[in-house]
Amino acid sequence: MQEILYAPWRTEYVAGTPQDEACVFCHISTHEADDAALHVLYRDAYCFVVMNRYPYTPGHFMIIPHLHTDKLEALESATWLHMSDLAQRSVRLLKEGFGAHGVNIGMNLGRAGGAGIAEHIHLHLVPRWERDTNFITSIADTRVYSSDFEKIFMRIKSLIPQYF
Repeated sequence: MQEILYAPWRTEYVAGTPQDEACVFCHISTHEADDAALHVLYRDAYCFVVMNRYPYTPGHFMIIPHLHTDKLEALESATWLHMSDLAQRSVRLLKEGFGAHGVNIGMNLGRAGGAGIAEHIHLHLVPRWERDTNFITSIADTRVYSSDFEKIFMRIKSLIPQYF
């Protein structure tokens, strides 16, 4: 008997439902008034930090430059250094404030490099815990998100002033 794990919030992503031709990250960048609805954790002159709508683990978020580019090498050094500073702060937040045992950090550059949104670079921060994967990830290509997305967003958002 096959078991079914329902995750209707992932339908658009899995089905590849066409979205507006505009860049989703540029939309978030230019709609500061919608930060709560768009799950923006932080923003400044260089970049913004936003929850990943299709997370690998609870608390997965991204640091994204306002500049629309698919080339890391096109970023000004000041922007890259600022993103790196925010990454350090984010790791501290995830470990100390959120209780993560470890953190994966990475960028998938280009569609061939695995980027889901290849047209606008972004840096992933994925909190990890010992024993946070199990057989379902290994054999069924499925992830189980064990926490409420909105509660996680509010928890991390409340930690931002302490770490940023």
